[in-house]
Amino acid sequence: MGCKIEEFQQEQKKRIRAVQDAMDVLNGKWKIPIISSICCYGKRRFSDIVNDVEGISNRMLSKELKELEINQLVKRTVLDTQPITVQYELTEHGNTLQTIITNLTAWGTVHRRKIVGK
Repeated sequence: MGCKIEEFQQEQKKRIRAVQDAMDVLNGKWKIPIISSICCYGKRRFSDIVNDVEGISNRMLSKELKELEINQLVKRTVLDTQPITVQYELTEHGNTLQTIITNLTAWGTVHRRKIVGK
């Protein structure tokens, strides 16, 4: 019997660690909204994301996009245009967040209605 409890506890620790790992990557005020912006449109220019994500500064967006690139969630492409255009899209790994974004959107809509009534 003790073995089953220990197994259960070990599994729970693994689950909590997995959530912590995910939150380490997605943590902060801006990462989920940035991913959502790119997720909705497929490809976004820097200026488009600034317009989508209310309140974010250029400097903060740049920093967050770099972190998302490091974590292989976002791909940055420099287009050969005049002036040069930079475009962002989710990587294959980043696309695995689509379900989470969809679920967060649905939950956020219901939560807003419940709390604010709108």
